[in-house]
Amino acid sequence: MYTCGHHIGSYQQPDSDSRVTLLFDPATGEQQGKVALADATTVKHAVQAAAAALPGWAAQTPLQRARVLFRFRDLLQQHGDELARLITREHGKVLSDARAELQRGIEVVEFACGIPHLLKGEHSLNAGTGVDSYSLQQPVGVCVGITPFNFPAMVPLWMFPVALACGNTFVLKPSERDPSVALRMAALLAEAGAPAGVFNVVNGDAATVEALIDAPEVQAVSFVGSTPVAEAVYRRASARGIRAQALGGAKNHLVVLPDADPDQVCAALLGAAFGSAGERCMAVSVAVCVGDAIADVLIDRLRAAIATLRVGPGLLQPEPHFGPLITQAHAARVRKYIDDGVTEGATLVCDGRTLSGAGTAQGWFVGATLFDHVQPAMRLYREEIFGPVLALVRVRSMDDALALIAAHEYGNGSAIFTHDGGAARRFATAVETGMVGINVPIPVPMAFHSFGGWKRSLFGPLHVHGPDGVRFYTRLKTVTARWPEGGPGHADFVMPTMGNENDHHKGQ
Repeated sequence: MYTCGHHIGSYQQPDSDSRVTLLFDPATGEQQGKVALADATTVKHAVQAAAAALPGWAAQTPLQRARVLFRFRDLLQQHGDELARLITREHGKVLSDARAELQRGIEVVEFACGIPHLLKGEHSLNAGTGVDSYSLQQPVGVCVGITPFNFPAMVPLWMFPVALACGNTFVLKPSERDPSVALRMAALLAEAGAPAGVFNVVNGDAATVEALIDAPEVQAVSFVGSTPVAEAVYRRASARGIRAQALGGAKNHLVVLPDADPDQVCAALLGAAFGSAGERCMAVSVAVCVGDAIADVLIDRLRAAIATLRVGPGLLQPEPHFGPLITQAHAARVRKYIDDGVTEGATLVCDGRTLSGAGTAQGWFVGATLFDHVQPAMRLYREEIFGPVLALVRVRSMDDALALIAAHEYGNGSAIFTHDGGAARRFATAVETGMVGINVPIPVPMAFHSFGGWKRSLFGPLHVHGPDGVRFYTRLKTVTARWPEGGPGHADFVMPTMGNENDHHKGQ
């Protein structure tokens, strides 16, 4: 049994709040600790610590801030196994998947280490006669990150390294389901040389989130979670006039053309649909087969492959393919989706509600589930399940597949599997999602590109990490400068136009 408090200033605060929530091991269902839920006073202390640290941190050069992040990157790598085990212990994903999650987060830290280059701005010599113009990218101030349970290391690392590199300070509110890795990263960042208050962690619930957004010192909010909460966060932050980026839900489609290799597609779908028990915002939850022939072949391949999948605790050896769902309530919710799919008339090919295997007698496990003949009107198709459930939809053409994706409220990611380069190129151009894979089932951009969806998968104009992350965490300032060479000036009542050598600036 252990307690997760908060990291405010330079050290971890003990459990000083009156409200707590219990922390469970998803693989056993047993309580393993408790988490303090920050009250208004604790939130105020964290935000004030960030505000107090802001002037000194922003005054450091980008190179000085990058050196802190270089040391932080090294510490993340040195403590990689420890951090991965924390992820597995509280989230439940298998250890190799936890290590991969951490690595994708480290890649964003490496991107942020290049901040001296990324903040160089633009410069125009002689924008007018004797006039230069240049841009500055300056920090926005105190930033807040609100992150989900499914990637307790990677998603926070999408946010705060870029924010800190740009000269901001940060308050992170991780999921109360698996907060230990965030607290450990805060300690490692302090060890790397980040001054007290530059990075803070407060645990909490919806009331904590509202208090953070409403804090007058906070100037930017980043969020990843469900669409209803993303929209609420975006509206609340926007009402205050501060910038916000809020990533919501997804229903990612993988389109299979008739010429695709069914074995390649089957292997791609197994990992993309069932990896991490389907608890990924980029999980493929819909396979769209163009034509019955490829659909029939793929169903046979998937049925046989699913029968070989191993489900169990994340630390079990030999390692399972995926582990439990995050809570008992969520496992029950996923089973209800399967029930509803059967009731609505979809063909249940593989049923994950009945599961047997080493270590699955307790805990919150649901096995790989496959439906065929799913229709767009079904709840199974319309809503994000966030579990190991794959729905196969049959259409007559790629145009039908594109229309299907366009009609869905979510526009996070999509993929196409084909050997036809022309069809793939047309799909990439026409599909209405923010991220697209061509023979790649989970097209998560690398750290030096930006991650984000379209439609109700993203609220706000800017994506996370990559170039958009730098834009989000900085304010643009353009300076127009002239150094007089002597002589009296005169008032000018005409809008300056700097492109003419003979304009009114000449000789001043």
